[in-house]
Amino acid sequence: MTGIHTLTEKEKETLRLLVSGYDARSMASHLGLSVHTVNERLRDARRKMAVSSSREAARLLRDVEHRNPEIIGDKALGDAGGGAGMEDTAASAEAPRMVRPLGWIVGGLLMSLSLALLAFSSMTGTADAPAAAPSAAPAESAAVAAARDWLALVDRRDWNGSWEATGQAFKALNTVETWSRVAQQVQGPLGAVTSRVLVGEEYVPAPPYGYRMVKFRTDYANKAGAIETLSLVREGDAWRVVGVTVE
Repeated sequence: MTGIHTLTEKEKETLRLLVSGYDARSMASHLGLSVHTVNERLRDARRKMAVSSSREAARLLRDVEHRNPEIIGDKALGDAGGGAGMEDTAASAEAPRMVRPLGWIVGGLLMSLSLALLAFSSMTGTADAPAAAPSAAPAESAAVAAARDWLALVDRRDWNGSWEATGQAFKALNTVETWSRVAQQVQGPLGAVTSRVLVGEEYVPAPPYGYRMVKFRTDYANKAGAIETLSLVREGDAWRVVGVTVE
């Protein structure tokens, strides 16, 4: 037990996080350190306390300090048995992780800022974060079918065909060459589509006749759970895409 008194404050801080439910990677994110540095702190603490497990060291410190955090129990915390071991098990730990959102904007502006605003400058604020996908798939309307058909062209990298299928507002702001270049730059890193599920459809009142906003939850080879939002207007007897974002 005298080994506890030789611990540095940084080592104690790391042990307290461990006993509270953090794993190596979440501790590294929380402390702004590398996983390697976290593992070294735990390894030094085990050596000073003469124990074989980082969790055991964390429990002993908790008991001495008379703390009462969440009991570790059998939760997988990615105990560091020898540096690299901590990093291996950390990948499968159930402790909370910090995730950084990554977004892409694709579409008519892909050159200006957001396609959803290309033809509808008065419609700001319509691209709110989507709600969770409903348990039952909503019925698919003609606008949804048109959105799916257009996305199928994009999935096939048919830039000419997808440009032809857009509305006049889109074409007025983007040439086929511009659309082809920017679409390839955005779609390339995402990879192939593996699944696409309709999230919902919304009517947005706006002059002159309003438009439809259709959202899909799409898994790409290099990005799962992307949200695709398409804006469509009625031109004649068909629905035409005038804006699209991928987040």
